[in-house]
Amino acid sequence: MISNYKMLEQINMLREKGQNELNAITSTDQLPEWYHQYLGRKGDLTSLLKQLGTLSSEERPVMGKVINEVKQMLQESFELRQKTLKETKLHQELEIDDLDVSLPGKPCTTGHLHLTTQTLRIIYNIFQEMGFQVYEAPEVESDEYNFQLLNIPEYHPARDMWDTFWVNDEVVLRTHTSPGQIWAMREYYPEPIRVILPGKCYRFEQITPRSEHQFYQVEGLTIGKNIRLTDLIGVMSEFAHKMYGAERKVRIRGSYFPFTEPSIEIDM
Repeated sequence: MISNYKMLEQINMLREKGQNELNAITSTDQLPEWYHQYLGRKGDLTSLLKQLGTLSSEERPVMGKVINEVKQMLQESFELRQKTLKETKLHQELEIDDLDVSLPGKPCTTGHLHLTTQTLRIIYNIFQEMGFQVYEAPEVESDEYNFQLLNIPEYHPARDMWDTFWVNDEVVLRTHTSPGQIWAMREYYPEPIRVILPGKCYRFEQITPRSEHQFYQVEGLTIGKNIRLTDLIGVMSEFAHKMYGAERKVRIRGSYFPFTEPSIEIDM
């Protein structure tokens, strides 16, 4: 059986040896090895704790307390030494590197607006320069606003052109932006109106590289005294030149649509 005195001597020797070796360490790379030797699960202090079983029941708690105090002291010394070495290393690196803290930081990569959003904003700016207001209307509409108030009753042939998404018997996902005309007229009447109506529309169509069940439309509405078809032609010609280039040649030709009369199309 090991004596109380002999174990205390071993503890003091271990404490001094560990502290001296810790003070002699000059690099953080050496710290892990020291830690495993003295404070690790298989380290020297752990070995001493395992020898407590050889002491008498009276000596065991006394020596256990001493070992734990030494272990706590070495743990604190280790953390302090680790902090000191890290600070020393940092100072050395700062002295070696010619660091100019006034230089700008590395630029962060940034995203960009979706191409659809960019295109819509270009369209908005062109029409706003011509005095138009951007008017946004609901995407979920009643059958009344989407069809009936636009002179498209249930029996109208224009309804056959669209496969409509029905929410219920009276509510649809709008098939065009034209319901916005009703909203705008009811809001601004009796004042003159000059608006464009952009937004998403929905039709139950086959998805192909050229078509989707969701798409964007932009249409315009002008109401006022002495408004003629020539005003429409002038606005659309101006838009085509600003959108696609002043060198573009524009051709206006009559066409047929079952929901407008008269109807025209623009070629470039």
